[in-house]
Amino acid sequence: MSASRRSGTTDELGPQEPERDGADLLAALLDGMDAALCAFDADGVVTHWNREAERILGWTAAEAVGRRGFADWAVRSADAGEVEGRLLSAMRAPGRQVHEFALLTKEGGRVLVRTQSAAVPGPGGKPAGVYCAFSEVHAQIDLERSIALSEALFDDASWGVVLVDADLRPAVVNAHAARALGTGRTAVLGRPLGELLAQGVEELESALTHVLAEGAPPAPAEMWVAVRTAEGEQRRCWRSGFLRLASPLTEEPVPLGVGWLFQDVTESKQAEREAALLRFRSNQLHRAARAAAECEDPGEAASVHLEFALAGFADHALIDRVAGAARPDGEGPPRFVRAAATPSGAPGPGLPGYRAGLPVRYTQGHPALQCAERIGSVRASAGSAHSERTREWALARQWPADSVHALCAVLRSRGRTLGVVTFLRGASRARFERADAMYAEDVAVRIATALDLAETLERPG
Repeated sequence: MSASRRSGTTDELGPQEPERDGADLLAALLDGMDAALCAFDADGVVTHWNREAERILGWTAAEAVGRRGFADWAVRSADAGEVEGRLLSAMRAPGRQVHEFALLTKEGGRVLVRTQSAAVPGPGGKPAGVYCAFSEVHAQIDLERSIALSEALFDDASWGVVLVDADLRPAVVNAHAARALGTGRTAVLGRPLGELLAQGVEELESALTHVLAEGAPPAPAEMWVAVRTAEGEQRRCWRSGFLRLASPLTEEPVPLGVGWLFQDVTESKQAEREAALLRFRSNQLHRAARAAAECEDPGEAASVHLEFALAGFADHALIDRVAGAARPDGEGPPRFVRAAATPSGAPGPGLPGYRAGLPVRYTQGHPALQCAERIGSVRASAGSAHSERTREWALARQWPADSVHALCAVLRSRGRTLGVVTFLRGASRARFERADAMYAEDVAVRIATALDLAETLERPG
């Protein structure tokens, strides 16, 4: 019998064996269990030892059964007394006792195990011995860590975790992901991703499908999405990682879905974009200064600054110069003549026109006049009006018909207003922001310097 010691007279853990078949059945049951099992009689002698115990420590039942305790074979001599005391203490304590200690394998290695031991009652209720189930601690710890990690990810993680099934629908969502999606943890389950995201759904579903078919990508991906919320659509950038989930209980991997982990990096990406934009604009100003320095005509230099400023910033630009000599502040609204303009139909260089002296008659309240009166930048926009109304809005202000957003910056030099530079954007671009106004003012300073020089050179004498 591989799992226990046989006796022709008595068994310390039970009455005299009446039949061999019953003992064989017990041995088969013990050997078929996944847990390592052993038993001791009241004197601490090993009476049972199953195959899982043999697998973990290497000692066979024939080698283990009949030994007293673990001393000198399954535990170090220095630890034998403490280990035996812990195990046999179960006979004097109610319920199960849990301990952890190191055992020795047959090859001399050490294995940290966790034991659960309890008393085996004998005749009259007196303990007849102890049974002990044990397992390698690292296996138990791995299981506990896996459970703890799963619970932490779905309760306390500071990034979103979504388990998506094979139909690309959320099956489990953690608290952070639910907040990011603007809904509750249960409300999102089973819903198509298109009901949660207004933009970015195709890219996300394509990534999930790829992971199901090919496995996880080698690096995280940054995706811009628009989340549907009660307050409207919110555009966010999520740095996303994906893991293909397969059942560990089958020989062939059966896909269970995809683990989608994401972190909101919108603010950092916007900061990166703004920093890149500032570097580009600073480089444009530097290039414009170098190109303008090669111009013999100051008016041409002003047009050069205008052309460099347009790149990535606006679609059209105009320079309106104060008619005649620049007047001091506070002497009424100025009269403007067109000094330069970029073509509105197709890209091309700015065309200087200040020598023609053609007046530009702006009506009261025009953004260019407001800019000159306030001595500061002015932003204007047609908003989301219908295209025909937008065309009328632009033509009424004497701007190209496709203009939707405008930004006017005053041209100042030596305490005088020399004119106004106007930047125009079409419907495909966003409206001008405060940062755009600061850039336009930098460009205006350089244009004003060139115009002031041109005015000085035009004076007789």
